Amino acid sequence: MDRSDYQSLDTGAVLAELGDLASAFSLVHLAECDSTNTRLLTDLPPDDGRVHVVAADVQTSGRGRRGRVWQSWPGASLTFSALWRFAPGSPVPAGLSLVAGLAVARTLEELGVEGVQLKWPNDVLVHGCKLAGILVELTPGRGRTPAAVVGIGINLQLPPDASVAYPTGVTDLATALGRAPDASRLLGLLLVQLHRLFDVYSAAGFAALRGAWQQRNAFADLPVSILGEVETLAGTCAGVDDDGALLLRTADGLRRVLSGEVSLRLA
Repeated sequence: MDRSDYQSLDTGAVLAELGDLASAFSLVHLAECDSTNTRLLTDLPPDDGRVHVVAADVQTSGRGRRGRVWQSWPGASLTFSALWRFAPGSPVPAGLSLVAGLAVARTLEELGVEGVQLKWPNDVLVHGCKLAGILVELTPGRGRTPAAVVGIGINLQLPPDASVAYPTGVTDLATALGRAPDASRLLGLLLVQLHRLFDVYSAAGFAALRGAWQQRNAFADLPVSILGEVETLAGTCAGVDDDGALLLRTADGLRRVLSGEVSLRLA
């Protein structure tokens, strides 16, 4: 679906929203690309002390976890990826997607969105419907500074004929707020939150942010199923541990589940 009235990202407006943090970021805006994650991974920017961000109005091959596709229409979503480099010894990658999800949640709450929830390990929900997704990919190669590309997609205003498969349905910010927010302001606010939370994460690990994530856990104390490549587990969602692993209370005791190639569902 083509939208001739959508407003493209304004890099100047994003940098203005960043304020004193503007110099901490390098921002590249593309009208269209295959995948912002792929762009950063295949052509790693220099390690110049900045967080390198690539944002696109439309992604033709946007990716999610487990080989899923992030569908994209002009003006329908905010899609971007950021290359975060961490000091040697930082706790990468444990819990990184959960920290990014918490940053998205806090940004949405700052905008006035109610009913924000986090679904382990990488989805952001509003009243049970998916509004945003996160894909974290580590940069290849030994001997490099620990780094990860964090890709985020947030639904702004989906077209009426959009068909997006998700077990509990999808939603967008136009529905949650009664209007589609300015994408440039949204990106600026979110980058500030990411910078703030990743600083905490680098210094103290996910344990320092675990409580804030637990407060927004969409499946807290609910019966769930873990669908994996080898087995399916059933139990009650007991939250996450200090490494960001899911805790599943089963008949055989407490199980610790790492993200990998598994999928969490309400039973």
